[in-house]
Amino acid sequence: MKSLALLLVVMPGLALAQQNRALPAGWADDPPALAPLVDFAATESTLRVAVLRYTQDVAAVKRRFPVAYSPARIERLRKLSEGWQKRLGALDYGSLNFEGQIDYLALRNRIAYDLELTRLETQRAAQMAPLLPFFDDIRLLQEQRFDRKRVDPRAAAATLDKLTRQVTELTRVLKEPRKPSASTVSGAVAIRGEDQIQKLREVLKDWHNFYDGYDPNYSWWARKPYGEADAALQAYAEAIKSELMGIKPGAKPPILGDPVLAAGLSADLAVEMIPYSPKELIEIGEQEFEWIDQQLRIVARRMGHGDDWKAALEQTKNLAPPPGEAPAAIYEIAHYSEDFIAKQHNITLAPLAREVWRLAMQSPERQLINPFFTGGEVTRLSYPTDSMSYEDRLMSQRGNTPHFNFPTVQHELVPGHHYQRWMSDRFSGHRDALSDTPFWTEGWALYWEFLLWDTSFARNDPDRMGMLFWRAHRAARIVFSLNYQLGNWTPQQCVDFLVERVGHERANAEAEVRRSTQAPPLYQAAYMLGALQIRALYKELVDSGRMTATDFHDAVLLGGPMPVELVRARLLGQPVSKDAKSQWRFYETIRRR
Repeated sequence: MKSLALLLVVMPGLALAQQNRALPAGWADDPPALAPLVDFAATESTLRVAVLRYTQDVAAVKRRFPVAYSPARIERLRKLSEGWQKRLGALDYGSLNFEGQIDYLALRNRIAYDLELTRLETQRAAQMAPLLPFFDDIRLLQEQRFDRKRVDPRAAAATLDKLTRQVTELTRVLKEPRKPSASTVSGAVAIRGEDQIQKLREVLKDWHNFYDGYDPNYSWWARKPYGEADAALQAYAEAIKSELMGIKPGAKPPILGDPVLAAGLSADLAVEMIPYSPKELIEIGEQEFEWIDQQLRIVARRMGHGDDWKAALEQTKNLAPPPGEAPAAIYEIAHYSEDFIAKQHNITLAPLAREVWRLAMQSPERQLINPFFTGGEVTRLSYPTDSMSYEDRLMSQRGNTPHFNFPTVQHELVPGHHYQRWMSDRFSGHRDALSDTPFWTEGWALYWEFLLWDTSFARNDPDRMGMLFWRAHRAARIVFSLNYQLGNWTPQQCVDFLVERVGHERANAEAEVRRSTQAPPLYQAAYMLGALQIRALYKELVDSGRMTATDFHDAVLLGGPMPVELVRARLLGQPVSKDAKSQWRFYETIRRR
């Protein structure tokens, strides 16, 4: 087997995916053929070790400076990233093999993103400062300990006593009817501040436990002041939740979040190499709805409901299995979908990967945030338990019928998330550490839903209704999540949109929006946008006859997670410049007319 570097020398313009990017022979055997795997290792990225080193360096600094928003942490991360940026810029780009050049661009973008995050974190810290005037006192206790300085027990006790008095006064003022101190604090800053207080309590607890009982002098001076300070911080956090966030004991909590606004979205779009504005992406979601609505009406007519697709959806929701039968339905769907995909002969599947996945049940508490599936080698299924209220049980059951699960089983298992992880762990772990991009991860899994719809995968019309329900859900995620992150929509507007536009049960819509407000800014939009990117790439390479479907699918998985524009560059095998910028307007090639 020729090495990748040699291929680049003698055939610089050749499409690598057709020549040298296939999986090594016998890799999926049990046990695998080892000689081809050894040969394959020679084609690995020449920048692999550098990528791993950067991600490990960042993780090490974050462990060393564990206090979020600390100026010491921010400054150390900034210094680290700037040093790497300088060294990377001085690297001889031409000396890298092709896979190394792809990693160079991904690493360059990630370092720039990390630097932008330090700037945004500084801004956010300044916004929280009025709520946390004691922040420096707590962080310095831990940071001085990590600087290997001896503690002065009496001084530490004085600091803790001061902290207790200060926080108690903040709590008292916050609970006054007029709440003057809260007038300039936004809901998003209050959310961030309450979360930070809980993290500071953990920091303080770790600091205290290092000395208490081991240093008798410390325990004599500081044990009681520590307990008082921790209690005061907890009371203050509860006051913020009650007075500024509207979370009352015993009442259903409101949906709260901290949107990143346009500046935050700009940073994330840059690192994901998406050359569209948020407004353009919202328009893409709305355009996808047009095709989905048409298909929903077609299926609704076949089910006897005319153009009333919501009535057809209601019929589908009422086909849920009785309690205890949901796992069996999932096993049946998994067997059907894996066999269906295997018979298509358009992807290489490892038998061991199909063998080792397991199911677990989603807890009632977790279903408040994720009312559906979460995937991987252990895939968690949402279904009602006897601890839920009657109404919540019905909504969970209706939102998780086998026909709704039908398109999502392969999404979570094979060839979806479980199989993605299986492949990246074996062939591209360094890229997984650098770029856990949802456009590749979630986009791949949803792309297969697109592909399976086009190949008559559904067993019946309720299955088709389930597939279209989830397709509408992913289009809706683009529209509502970006409008939320931009500050255009409230969480309640997002819930109403999911109920009216997609047909969600209200409890499930609320859980979906709660999840969205806690997810990375582009995560929810990335499902359909990533799938559309991979679909556009399939059209460019497979529909044109330049690659087979099997070669294409294997190559996408083999390369591991990265922005899909870099997947495209990698599969095309075209030279990429050191200063390459995002420019792939993928939707123009597949827009529905």
